[in-house]
Amino acid sequence: MVSIDRSVAEACFPSLDTLRWASATEVRRPRPEEVSGIGDETSAATALREVERGRYLLYRGHYANALQLLSAMRRRLSNGARSQGHERKVTAIDAYRHARELKQREHDLLSRLVVWLSGMAYGPMLEGAPRLGQFGVQVWGPIEDQPILIPLREWIGARGAREWYRVGVEVPALNARVHPHYGVFAPIRGEYVELVARQADAVSVVGRTAFDVGTGTGVLAFVLANRGALRVEATDADPRAVACAQDNADRLGLGAIVGVCEVVPENPFPSGTADILVCNPPWVPVEAPTRLDRSVFDPGDRFLLRFLDGISAHLRPGGEAWLVLSDFAERLGLRPPDFVAKAAERAGLVIRRRRETHPRHTRASDRDDPLHPLRARETITLYVLCRP
Repeated sequence: MVSIDRSVAEACFPSLDTLRWASATEVRRPRPEEVSGIGDETSAATALREVERGRYLLYRGHYANALQLLSAMRRRLSNGARSQGHERKVTAIDAYRHARELKQREHDLLSRLVVWLSGMAYGPMLEGAPRLGQFGVQVWGPIEDQPILIPLREWIGARGAREWYRVGVEVPALNARVHPHYGVFAPIRGEYVELVARQADAVSVVGRTAFDVGTGTGVLAFVLANRGALRVEATDADPRAVACAQDNADRLGLGAIVGVCEVVPENPFPSGTADILVCNPPWVPVEAPTRLDRSVFDPGDRFLLRFLDGISAHLRPGGEAWLVLSDFAERLGLRPPDFVAKAAERAGLVIRRRRETHPRHTRASDRDDPLHPLRARETITLYVLCRP
């Protein structure tokens, strides 16, 4: 439970001395022990000074003013980072680590601006604040009558995620939309989906069985099912992803072909064997700062190595495993260039062929990005792996 200044509690809820801290994104952050109240009169300079001292600030006032304060605090942090200057030349990995440090600092500080969230309509208890409604259950789960304390920026992110979920993401390889749930990586980078679709067309998956390991929204499982796979078993260790993939399978009318099950991280495969194993693991082998980042970051390449090590036990004779991976980590120096080839060899596998493509997302062409030279040369590869 979180201890609230009595003056703050009495101003809004005289009967409440404690509240529940229920961030949906934080991995390691301890719950705040004390929270100070601020309002519409608080300046960005004052708020930033307080959070830099380690204090949590509970906003009371108008929703629009809360958004302006958060935006102003972000601008001050961004301007401060630029004013530091980095004139000396640094390596790619230095630039990447510095960018991550700045982003993590911004996340840590801005997450200290908090609001009370009502479980009745999943909206901040601020004047003029909109509501998330039923979508809030995806984010925080069922909330009892007592409100919960969350970072304001988390609620803003959840509101944006609701639009992704409502509108969906167009997937040309499916000629349909996939609707990502909160906390599940949206298939907005379609290069890896296209690689799997091209490979499925090249070898024909009609009448074959497949496993999609680490399915996320389920998009790769749907590509295989859409191209005639007899049965696809999709797995994920995140219950949000399992619910998301099942929801999308039902939306697309593929529920009879695509089965979705939850697994443990130590064993990401379903039971049995299949003709095709497909996996698009997280691409960067570093720690994930928040729960939402686990779709991108794979500390120590644990998930990638578990997939490679489990292929032989789950691949039918004559079958193929398709691993889709970016070389961005190699270009940063976080992996050696021959990492996949050596890991596959240790797992008793050979690389039969490769399919390659290049990114088309906006950051690949953003020359203001300090990592632009690396992003512009990034290659996404589909490795076709099999037994010797």
